[in-house]
Amino acid sequence: MRTAVAGSIATDHLFTFEGRFSESLLPEQLHNVSVSFLATDLQVRRGGTGANIAFGMGVLGSRPLLVGSVGTDAGDYLTWLQEHGVDTTHVHVSSTQPSARFTCTTDRDQAQIATFFPGAMTEAAEIDIAGVGEVDLVVIAPDDPGAMLRHTASCRDRGVAFAADPSQQLTFMDGDTIRQLVDGATYLFTNEYEAALIFEKTGWTAEEVLDLVGTRITTHGAKGISIFRKGEPVIEVAPAPAREVAEPTGVGDAFRAGFLCATGWGLPLERAAQVGAMLATHVVETVGTQEYSFTRHGFLARFTEAYGDAAAADVAPHLA
Repeated sequence: MRTAVAGSIATDHLFTFEGRFSESLLPEQLHNVSVSFLATDLQVRRGGTGANIAFGMGVLGSRPLLVGSVGTDAGDYLTWLQEHGVDTTHVHVSSTQPSARFTCTTDRDQAQIATFFPGAMTEAAEIDIAGVGEVDLVVIAPDDPGAMLRHTASCRDRGVAFAADPSQQLTFMDGDTIRQLVDGATYLFTNEYEAALIFEKTGWTAEEVLDLVGTRITTHGAKGISIFRKGEPVIEVAPAPAREVAEPTGVGDAFRAGFLCATGWGLPLERAAQVGAMLATHVVETVGTQEYSFTRHGFLARFTEAYGDAAAADVAPHLA
């Protein structure tokens, strides 16, 4: 199965704050907010939603096609992705803009405050997704909003299956834009809060969303994953236990990577969500969205501990 992943490619600047944001933010003064937080650590890492998903698929043995826009400063980053199984042939390189930057501060409760500078990502709307050749699925992850709309319309017009993953861009989109991104998706990925945003901004009910998409996948952090299909019972999947919690950035991207790899292998939805949850756990145990690694044996051993022998037997033939 050939999958194209369209989304942001960025550098992450990750700060750690040992206190709690909630102790410094006064609800009655949020309109006058002017605060700073003393960070105790800074990690500069590779990131971007599209790149994170593609990286995860690559290390699981797929060869995803990454579609996005970067600056001329991204040469080493593209090489890194290529070395981890990602096809970067159709990544656009801007001659005028630097690559996108994501800056995020995480407190001791794993709450986060972030800022994103799009840079070269603003040129992603110039990319014609039809020009990448024949693909079985296009993942439309957070990116320049114009690019997301263009890619979605192209897939819908050409009858190409697509996964809608609007994620953090939902905050800035109106109901009509969200409707255009969701309608007709084979998969719709959100966390619990993002699902509520879709319902509120579009006016759709959960049932109406299922009239428009094939499968709706909602992640609940430590509470696991829910998979909804019209007329079918809800599938609930528990998270894979983490040995430690280091930093949560990129966990959702890794889940999507694992889920999409497993569905591409032909595994059922429950098993696919378990693969996604296992990959997500590797991310939460490391600082940085692409710093995790594992062996085939190690992945299967932990997968067996989390989900049992039968589940591991289903996954084992497909792991690189």
